[in-house]
Amino acid sequence: MPDYDPRLVALYDDDNPDGEDHRFYRGLIDRESAAAVLDLGCGTGILTVTLAATDRRVVGVDPSERMIGYARARAGADRVEWVDGDSRDLPSGPFDAAIMTGNVAQHITGDDWSRTLDDIRARMPIGGLLAFEARNPSRRPWEDWVAAGRTVRDTRLGSVEEWYEAAEGHAGIVRITAHTVFASSGDHVVHEFDLAFRDRATLERHLTASGFAVEAVHGDWRGTPFSGEQSLMIVEARAV
Repeated sequence: MPDYDPRLVALYDDDNPDGEDHRFYRGLIDRESAAAVLDLGCGTGILTVTLAATDRRVVGVDPSERMIGYARARAGADRVEWVDGDSRDLPSGPFDAAIMTGNVAQHITGDDWSRTLDDIRARMPIGGLLAFEARNPSRRPWEDWVAAGRTVRDTRLGSVEEWYEAAEGHAGIVRITAHTVFASSGDHVVHEFDLAFRDRATLERHLTASGFAVEAVHGDWRGTPFSGEQSLMIVEARAV
């Protein structure tokens, strides 16, 4: 898959700042007293570096060379082990906790999803925690993204115009085509990617098959139990 345009990488932290989702994951890691943490799909490392501590090993993994390059250059990066790759490239564990944030689990499609879960489980002791979030497919969020139409906003790189297209495929796969036009240059950047929308039962089935037991599914970052109506499913699962 083509890598991200460097301008999109430069804007990533502004568009996805530290917030309640990051506080939730930091709270989980602290609650677990995790001595070794894996952040799979770490992106620019905005959360990853905040997990690092003197007595904690933190590994950030992402398949985007540009994202990992950005992460390696940020403040605090020297406290993290960075890996350019996916779950097949994970270093040896064991990891007491693993997280996949920013809905990254939805970007892992097809057989890669079960392989990713298997690879994580292989590097965890019994009782290790895996946590991630995914959008609720019953809310059909891609329809809202498309319905928003063309929007214009100011960024550190000047004015940008954005809009989305979506095409539903089989087995819960939705192909998203994201358009970004930079006013300063007129460049039209098109980024196409697939998202896997899995319901709760499917997620639990896949986790069980890979050696995890679902401990909790939250519907928001405050820990409210997922009822089936909320926009997010935030999953906590234990290695068994």
